[in-house]
Amino acid sequence: MISIGETVFALDDPAVLMGLAGAGLGLVVFLMLFASLRAANRSASLAAPIAQQMGVLGARVQALGEGQERLAGGLHHVSEAQASSQTAMLQLMEQRLAAVQLQMTENLHGSARRTAQSLGDLQQRLQSIDKAQENITKLSGDVLSLQDILSNKQTRGAFGEIQLTDIVGKALPKDSYTLQATLSNGKRADCLIHLPNPPGPICIDSKFPLEAYEQLRRADTQERTARAGQMLRLAVRKHIRDISEKYIIEHETADGALMFLPSEAVYAELHGNFPELVREGFAARVWIVSPTTCMATLNTMRAILKDARMQEQAGAIRKELGMLYADVDRLGSRVENLDRHFGQAAKDIADIKISADRAGRRARRLDNFDFEELAADAPVPVSGLTKSGV
Repeated sequence: MISIGETVFALDDPAVLMGLAGAGLGLVVFLMLFASLRAANRSASLAAPIAQQMGVLGARVQALGEGQERLAGGLHHVSEAQASSQTAMLQLMEQRLAAVQLQMTENLHGSARRTAQSLGDLQQRLQSIDKAQENITKLSGDVLSLQDILSNKQTRGAFGEIQLTDIVGKALPKDSYTLQATLSNGKRADCLIHLPNPPGPICIDSKFPLEAYEQLRRADTQERTARAGQMLRLAVRKHIRDISEKYIIEHETADGALMFLPSEAVYAELHGNFPELVREGFAARVWIVSPTTCMATLNTMRAILKDARMQEQAGAIRKELGMLYADVDRLGSRVENLDRHFGQAAKDIADIKISADRAGRRARRLDNFDFEELAADAPVPVSGLTKSGV
């Protein structure tokens, strides 16, 4: 690069190279002139040829000057073109920079918007987590309250009664059972199902021994497990015996009763590890049921009640059918009588029609004064008329 004032020339530019070549040629010419002058001083005899050469060289110098002028114009044109190219390049770069800046601004705005949306979603999820935490806290409190309920015998009995009432209310019609029914021996059953004889009304008790089961569940040694198992056996045996003595009354209730366990875990424990207690319950005619098996048992009872009610209505249905048959038979007799009356009426109408036809013929003959034909057709009436006229 060569800088002359504010103009910059590139060495790889052809125009610049041509200018430099011209300048070099001029320098050579000048050196040659200088050498010629020195030669002229040395030899005057060579003045004429030198003068002639000087003329030729002057013409060539003039031509070189003109070439330099043209070269300067070309360099000026090249510089102007380069300036315009630089201006266009700067404008294009400015446009591209503006586009890049706009795109970056939009990307930043989009990123900010997405970030804000993500923060909003995160806040909503945090709120959902807070609500879930509140529900878990509430559920924990409910579980603790349920444990408190089940730890107290009276509240546990009330809890069992509520669950039993809900199951019975869903499985049976309202008029087929009685809650807190008092028996003839003064004992009060939690629920009395009014089944027909046989088997008769059956009682359901909703209390259950949970203390021994809780000790069995918390036992951490074999000795404690054995002790808790023995306590559970004694408690369940006593409960079975109490139900059998209180709620099985001859000629009043069914020959059996139900012991309702509102805990599936206790029911599974008895059938899984204490099958002898279940067999003792069968022997004492006390059947142990859980919420699931109680619902199945009540559905069977509902089928029995439905069949009993259908049998109760069978007599009334037969009576109504007999009355309906009598009504149908009576209706058949009356239809026969009506048909007979209709036949007699049809015959009377036919006779009336015959008589009317004959009367019409007689009227037409009388109108034509055809007495001979009248006498021929009906001699008796004509003779009667003659006598009557006499």
